[in-house]
Amino acid sequence: MDRSSHARSRRIAPAVALAAAAALTLAGCSSSSGGKKADEEGDSGASAGKANTPRMTVALVTHQAPGDTFWDIVRKGAEAAAAKDNIKLVYSADPNAGSQANLVQNAIDQKVDGIAVTLAKPDALRGVIGKAEQAGIPVVGLNSGLADWKQLGLMEFFGQDETVAGEALGKRLNEDGAKKAVCVVHEQGNVGLTQRCDGVKKTFEGSIENLYVNGTDMPSVKSTITAKLKQSSDVDHLVTLGAPFAMSAVQSVDEAGSEAKVATFDLNKELTGAIEKGDIEFAVDQQPYLQGYLAVDGLWLYKNNGNYSGGGEQPVLTGPAFVDKSNVKAVAEFAAKGTR
Repeated sequence: MDRSSHARSRRIAPAVALAAAAALTLAGCSSSSGGKKADEEGDSGASAGKANTPRMTVALVTHQAPGDTFWDIVRKGAEAAAAKDNIKLVYSADPNAGSQANLVQNAIDQKVDGIAVTLAKPDALRGVIGKAEQAGIPVVGLNSGLADWKQLGLMEFFGQDETVAGEALGKRLNEDGAKKAVCVVHEQGNVGLTQRCDGVKKTFEGSIENLYVNGTDMPSVKSTITAKLKQSSDVDHLVTLGAPFAMSAVQSVDEAGSEAKVATFDLNKELTGAIEKGDIEFAVDQQPYLQGYLAVDGLWLYKNNGNYSGGGEQPVLTGPAFVDKSNVKAVAEFAAKGTR
């Protein structure tokens, strides 16, 4: 089934459930960190439950910034699906939208069998996604771009409704008695981050303002938050939009002598430990491992069985869910493995 026939049939395709993994394994799918040059997965041997379908090549192109551990979890999920599905996974990343578009073009030039891409800045990727469609390469979205994936012609989307997640966090702040909060934005122009803070504002009954920091410079993140807390001693809650920034915020609270509490979006193994200790109140989990896994597996299902998750009309939601002291132990085991 080529890309043009998909465009004609997606409106009538029935919703289908994703096939369960027969055996998830990371063997044969390790890779180095992303950058402007794509990293190719080598074939390190067959793994249990591996598909006997023809070998595919799938490109996963994200807007990962250096040091952002969230994307390590996304990649592990993608690698597990690639191992199961007999897929060579090519991973590349760049936080600059123009450079990310170039990486997608590189994947097109390599004539991959499918592309999974994040849409943090969708307008910058519109043209190159159209080129992938013209080349007959199916494209799915993950993580960022829920509001734009259908308009851009993507086949499927796997992720979280960031506005809904923000609204849920705002309600939780109300339950916790918060009065004045700061939403720490680590990447300007990222639509998903903007939607999170806007969602919080919709439901939070107190006052909240955005604080912009340079997410690629963690010492600067800490100093900027510390300065804000010293300037505004009445801030009682910090809302960060990623686990590494939450950990920096905890240090800022200590340095500023503030009593502000920290809440965040997203998890990693350090963060689950901080929740257990009480340094962080809670996290909103969007299950990044699942996003990477489903995106790659979705391309395999399309190639080998003509399936469209959500019927090609609805996204597959992977969150939000709260992780706090009441349930963190159940999650921490998996976070320690780097999969939550």
